[in-house]
Amino acid sequence: MSNGPHATDRSVPILDRVEDAFFALDADWRFTYINDRAESMLKRSRRQLIGRVMWDEFPETVETQFPEGFHQAMETQEPVSFEVYHNPLDTWFEANAYPSRSGLSVYLRDITDRKERENELAQHARVVEAVHDGVLTVDDDDRIASVNEAIEETLGATREELVGQPIRRLPELASIDSEGAMAIGEAIGTLQSGETSYQRFELSFVNSDGEERIGEMRMVPLGEGLASVAGVIRDVTEQREYEETVDSLHEVTRWLFGAEDAAEICSVAVHAADELLDLPISGVWLLDDERGCLDPMAATMGAHTELGGLPQFYEGEGLVWDVYREGEPKTFDDLTEESGIYNENTPLRSEIIVPIGTHGVIMTGSTAVDGFDDTDMELVSLLASNTEAALDRSDREKLLQDRKQTLARQSERLRAVADILSEDLQQHLDEVASEFDDERQDPAVTETLTRAEELVDDVLEFARDQSTMGSRSSVDFEGALADALDASIAEDMTVYLEFEGSVRAERARFVHMLETVFNDVTTRAEGDATVRIGPVEDDATGKPTGFYILDDAAAIPETEFDRVFEPERATGSERSGLGLAVAREIAEAHGWEVDVSTGQAGGTQFSVTGMVTFEVSRR
Repeated sequence: MSNGPHATDRSVPILDRVEDAFFALDADWRFTYINDRAESMLKRSRRQLIGRVMWDEFPETVETQFPEGFHQAMETQEPVSFEVYHNPLDTWFEANAYPSRSGLSVYLRDITDRKERENELAQHARVVEAVHDGVLTVDDDDRIASVNEAIEETLGATREELVGQPIRRLPELASIDSEGAMAIGEAIGTLQSGETSYQRFELSFVNSDGEERIGEMRMVPLGEGLASVAGVIRDVTEQREYEETVDSLHEVTRWLFGAEDAAEICSVAVHAADELLDLPISGVWLLDDERGCLDPMAATMGAHTELGGLPQFYEGEGLVWDVYREGEPKTFDDLTEESGIYNENTPLRSEIIVPIGTHGVIMTGSTAVDGFDDTDMELVSLLASNTEAALDRSDREKLLQDRKQTLARQSERLRAVADILSEDLQQHLDEVASEFDDERQDPAVTETLTRAEELVDDVLEFARDQSTMGSRSSVDFEGALADALDASIAEDMTVYLEFEGSVRAERARFVHMLETVFNDVTTRAEGDATVRIGPVEDDATGKPTGFYILDDAAAIPETEFDRVFEPERATGSERSGLGLAVAREIAEAHGWEVDVSTGQAGGTQFSVTGMVTFEVSRR
């Protein structure tokens, strides 16, 4: 049962007549109804919005109270009410959201006038209490009647220099620009005439340290007497710089969403941290699921200079991993007081680390203790949120692209497999028919059925979506090798295994891959074949990254290397399955690379590399 009103066909005329803006969202946050007032307020038509996701059409609302309030309403199935400022429309709204199981009904009321009145009252009260702001009063003769101590530092002029002077001399006395002085004069005239009770504007000035600053001047009438107008000037330079930075970060969001992949997104993020946020020692790590580590993706030049590059973090290593697991941003004001830091000799003395959702983290460091304030944390958190949204979008697009490519490959495979299956089984059935007699019936039929079973197994493997990997486990290489030999068509093959080791893989598919290679060796051998299996080591690090299978059977010509992984058409009853095409499919599904080459002393070498979790020890 609904906790509040929800749009129906019969309620539509009524909803169009209400003064408040009204719209309805379904459970996926898509617009299902918008009344006339909402069209006008949001400056978008029904045709543009119906069926669209709110967060996609109004991405700026993601940084407001709307998502939190709407999610709370749907999760608790209780109405919520909150006030929110919408920057693009320069409007304050009072939002009332009524949930149901099927969606959300939202009423928006423009309360901008009310908020401005509240702000005016609050500002009037702060005239007396704002002791940290510069305060001056002007008498009926337009002379400066009084100033507070703070205004001397703000404007760079002493009390003696200001009090008693005509307000028109303020520019020359306090280094206020001419436009600001004109605005002050106009505001005083307007207030004294009674046309308005409040004036607010910005002006530029030079403070006591000779720095150019931006001030927000607020002026109110005080009535008849010694002082007729009071003015409060507040230095808002940092605030305006912050607002400009936030606006720039919104522009960065457009760059992030235009990036082609995760690496480029991370590069844009660290560039923004360096150039926009003035955080020169920054980096981004993303989670590598296969290796179970946070992998460095991008870093500023300052990070490379101070840290010599970014390390990988495996589970439990350092503060970066702790923050990622906890999922909450954190500031470390003094790293010397923290336990469990990754590098005890780090030149950094303070850090901000913010999770990028489940993707990874962004870190910025300083060589000074207490190198960051709350504003830095807010800005880095905003950058992390924008980066997370871009990575989510990139993942969705990659998933769709991979799916399209997978479907295209599957179509090609299935067409090839259909031809192979038809011709191969027909050949075996023809052989059985031509040689059929009572004595050979059972063996012939058995061979044909066995052949059919092998082909069906390979067809299923070959057509399988590479993204549907089962769970991986640590697979003992020697045990998998024995199972593959038993399942292959090899009868008297001699195998020399030159190492002991294990690899993380889906065991059944790994065994099938080895089986397919042994079948290929058997079909090329004129008699008994000998196979050697050894590790393949990285030239730079010397670490094993895969293995090779070297045979002494009839060598595959180099001219056939490019075609060796294509599905084969069976040429005789000794052929088994779809050949090395299946081996390639299984290897690539694991993220490995496969290759066929001629061995150093002859023979054919089948190599599998790119195994990041391959552990071996030589016999």
